[in-house]
Amino acid sequence: MNTAISSIRNLGPAYEEACLRAGITSAEELRAIGADSAYAKLLQTGTRPHFIGYYVLVMALQGRPWNDCKGKEKEELRKRFDAIKAEARPQHSSKLLAELDAIGVRATPADLQVTDPARR
Repeated sequence: MNTAISSIRNLGPAYEEACLRAGITSAEELRAIGADSAYAKLLQTGTRPHFIGYYVLVMALQGRPWNDCKGKEKEELRKRFDAIKAEARPQHSSKLLAELDAIGVRATPADLQVTDPARR
């Protein structure tokens, strides 16, 4: 059985499209691999990391409202999200881009972040 990912509460067409790009084709498959593995796949295929997107997925797979995550549970999910994000390596469309990233030639979003207010 292949049920649409968007049939899962709180996961709409945009989330389903991102899952499809990551090779996750059904709600059953998404449930089977779990939130952490699924989110890692999303990051590897170009989805930008966003904590809310991650915890919405976790809550959805638990059948809970998207904003039900609070307190200690939310802090623990943040740690898991940070670990997934740190491990994620996007798949590159070209070997050249992969090599440039491997040697640190291309700037990452963190490299571009301005921390000195006078430089903004």
